[in-house]
Amino acid sequence: MSEVNNTVRRDNIPADLRGPALIAGAGVSGRATARMCEAIGVEYTLVDENAQDALDMATALARLEHYALVVTSPGWRPETELFERARLRGIPVLGDVELAWRLDAAEVFGPRRTWLVVTGTNGKTTTTAMLAAMMQRGGFRAQAVGNIGTAVGEALCHGQVTEEGSARVDVMVAELSSFQLYWSQRLVPDAGVLLNLAEDHLDWHGSYAAYAKAKAKALSGPVAVAGVDSAEVRALIQAEGLEEKIIPFTLGEPEPGALGVVEGYLVDATRAALAPAEGIEPAGPAGVLDALAAAAVARSQGVSPEAIAEALRDFHVAGHRGHVVSECGGVRWVDNSKATNPHAAEAALAAEESVVWVAGGQLKGADVTNLVQEHGFRLRAAILLGQDRLLIEEALRAHAPEVAIYSVAERDPREAMMEVGEIAQRVARPGDTVLLAPAAASLDMYTGMGQRGDMFAAAALRAAARAPQAEPEPPSR
Repeated sequence: MSEVNNTVRRDNIPADLRGPALIAGAGVSGRATARMCEAIGVEYTLVDENAQDALDMATALARLEHYALVVTSPGWRPETELFERARLRGIPVLGDVELAWRLDAAEVFGPRRTWLVVTGTNGKTTTTAMLAAMMQRGGFRAQAVGNIGTAVGEALCHGQVTEEGSARVDVMVAELSSFQLYWSQRLVPDAGVLLNLAEDHLDWHGSYAAYAKAKAKALSGPVAVAGVDSAEVRALIQAEGLEEKIIPFTLGEPEPGALGVVEGYLVDATRAALAPAEGIEPAGPAGVLDALAAAAVARSQGVSPEAIAEALRDFHVAGHRGHVVSECGGVRWVDNSKATNPHAAEAALAAEESVVWVAGGQLKGADVTNLVQEHGFRLRAAILLGQDRLLIEEALRAHAPEVAIYSVAERDPREAMMEVGEIAQRVARPGDTVLLAPAAASLDMYTGMGQRGDMFAAAALRAAARAPQAEPEPPSR
């Protein structure tokens, strides 16, 4: 593998990005931004109350006049005093993704890359991974970046790092959250996809309208792909006046120019068959929609149907997104800890018939009423834990009163999940799925959705070990 070209064209750095820069946040995004600034010779300072090598907020505010721009990590809220003070002084505030995109557009790191942006309330990580695999199978030097793991700045500076070395990335397949898009004022991707829309992060954005507006930035480029099975997406397309430019995808038979499913096969806008829907991972409608979205973008970049089919055939879903972690006594235990909002939980429930539902955590202002109304008939029982479990219980009692409810008050993360496992083992019957699809964030009890999923898997394995074993058949005589 060829080494990545680390030659930086400092003369190309736009005047308003030459610093000094104040970087808000010393976490993964902030550190990656700092390394990007180092690579291009831009002076920077980190501000973070929780990092020893960073300024505290009071000091940063006192020194604000010394900085030419503020670069924020995505989770920092717009109303943060630092940003309000910066705006009053005329100091631009932008996100780490925006900074990377503008530096790349100016060819600071060599010829500009192709940017493919994936967003939506749910399915972003799976679609991003699928699209990166399709682009790679199509012969492009592509890398999945953004929320999926590698910061965009890291990919620009260091390329794609493997055991064989590092190589320049020519295609950035970027999973971007609503936070990252909010802070990306000028970002215009070469292609973007909006998978779906539902209420999420309302506590951060302040309203659903503001959240949807941020997501719409993914559709600002020349290629705009959207999941039109979502009424919310259709409404946003109309509100933004995007009807003429959208490439739609749907679970049903597609209209001309759209992607969809015909006689059990995923087809592109020309009706070329891409792959059998039956074999898509993750299984179920959500996985098929993710594959269609990725295929739409890949086809727009010239990837052949054959390469797309090969990528889908070899694709395996990332952890905590519908993994079967145990099967015992006719009961499947499925970890979908990534279902951190009601819309994602709906997609997980829709793939099952009879469910012992494990849910709860931080709802972040979201409402589970529609979820319960639509999928209550699938539930044998609901096992609820976490900060907002009582809100889910209220919705179940109001709209699915026949569902047995078990409330876990334990706050220790491991003990709570072990109790969940014990209850699930008691109430599940052969043919049931014990489904962790919390409809809520995890940080009230867990370090993240990964730890929550891992502890659920441990509880499932413990339940399997305790299950009564079938009597062996006598040997034949």
